[in-house]
Amino acid sequence: MRATCWSGRNTVQVENVPDPKILTDRDAIVKISSTSICGSDLHLYDGYVPSMTKGDILGHEFMGEVVEVGKGVSNLQVGDRVVVPFPISCGNCNMCAKGLFSLCENSNPNAGMAEKLWGHAPCGIFGYSALTGGYAGGQAEYARVPFADVGPIKIENDSLTDDQVLFLSDVFPTGYMAVEVCDIKPGDVVAVWGAGPVGLFAIASAIMLGAERVIAIDRFDYRLDKAREAGATDLIDYEQVSVPVVLKEMTGGRGPDACIDAVGLEAHHSHPVIHGYDRVKQAARLETERPHAIREAIMCCGNGGTVSIAGVYGGFMDKFPIGSLMNRSLTVKTGQAHVHRYLRPLLQRIENGEIDPSFVVSHHLALDDAPKGYEMFKHKTDNCTKVVLNP
Repeated sequence: MRATCWSGRNTVQVENVPDPKILTDRDAIVKISSTSICGSDLHLYDGYVPSMTKGDILGHEFMGEVVEVGKGVSNLQVGDRVVVPFPISCGNCNMCAKGLFSLCENSNPNAGMAEKLWGHAPCGIFGYSALTGGYAGGQAEYARVPFADVGPIKIENDSLTDDQVLFLSDVFPTGYMAVEVCDIKPGDVVAVWGAGPVGLFAIASAIMLGAERVIAIDRFDYRLDKAREAGATDLIDYEQVSVPVVLKEMTGGRGPDACIDAVGLEAHHSHPVIHGYDRVKQAARLETERPHAIREAIMCCGNGGTVSIAGVYGGFMDKFPIGSLMNRSLTVKTGQAHVHRYLRPLLQRIENGEIDPSFVVSHHLALDDAPKGYEMFKHKTDNCTKVVLNP
């Protein structure tokens, strides 16, 4: 089959690789109809996530048709149309029983490797390095899905297109969870750093969950336009104004009730010296993050508010404002999304017409054009917000 493979820093290639096979009774094989490039895939592409190996198959957002099931999978049949959540979760361990599916204790065979970096290990994740299990990803013609009796959700409404349901695999639940954990109350003001796909879904989710004002922060006009489409009531171009000053002005000096970081470890800062400081330290591996967005979110959040981190971070950062967190009674909420928890409720919202997730899609490409898609998404050319690959 054809698959998108990591070939080294800033390089992916679509190669011929062996077809996946059923390895356990709880496996299924899915023929991919749609898959997409996620912002967190760019961290792999740019070489900031350790333990990648040349030839690793990328991709953790995918859906398609079940073509084979193991003997232990009774909930799926050949021919079912399914969306596959990016966390690989067993459904039986202590964490899964608590609904904390991205912390599954049984799906990461390389837990010891992750423990050395993070203290404890998260779940296995499709196409996301040996740290999260070394599983082959879904930017391919076929994918093996472990624990298929727990993960995939059947899409039985044939009127829904792939673009409407594909993002149940990751970015829609990720954006939604980032808002849900903020415990939004009527009248609350929410600020979202980053108007990429996760940020856009966080904006849309904040509106759905009752926020009065949602402020989108980015530097690209086309992304800010898309944020307005998602429901943002206010837009801030951080290259044109001081974000802390403007947020205070917008909120009567109090700051937002919730600040959401939908950027992660490759953030950009408008001041060249500040940006250069962290960029050099990151390149020299003196820190693993460029933490501009999370620093600013913490400093801008109103007293007693919540800082929610949806952007991916990998290790350690410099000058983390812990004093601001402690002295101002801020709460931090974060985590890889527990996607399984949100699949059915969010599918119901789509079916009810509350949201059409396809609004984030800007480009459809053939699988063989994946290298072009990565470059376009990384450099934000051609007003690229989300690339869907169709094998």
